[in-house]
Amino acid sequence: MNKRTLQIVSALMGTVPVITGLVQMMGIHDPLYASLNLPADATLDSNMRFLAGVWLGLGLASWWLVPRISEQTVLFRVLWLMIFLGGIGRLVSMASVGLPLTPFIAFTALEIVGAPLFVYWQHRVVQNS
Repeated sequence: MNKRTLQIVSALMGTVPVITGLVQMMGIHDPLYASLNLPADATLDSNMRFLAGVWLGLGLASWWLVPRISEQTVLFRVLWLMIFLGGIGRLVSMASVGLPLTPFIAFTALEIVGAPLFVYWQHRVVQNS
């Protein structure tokens, strides 16, 4: 549970929203959703691209945070709270609409279980600094 390992894992984790955020900027034309035959709806496309930008921004913020990981506790916790809340949203969706594609179930587990673990890990790193 050392600082360097947390930095490496955090940088790798930050890569996910950066890459997927860029791809999701394709809106309804995102290859992930190709098989869903989404309607060519301007509101849906606009909202998808907006949320992709927020997701991308979260990834960029997490990259910025990596070298400052033991000094920026509030930002670290806010970013993981955002991810945790996204996981809660996925759980609500599963309960009300049904199960998504299998990878999204795994993402939900990471968001709900992983977020508190990362916050705890960073807390331990700060304590040991």
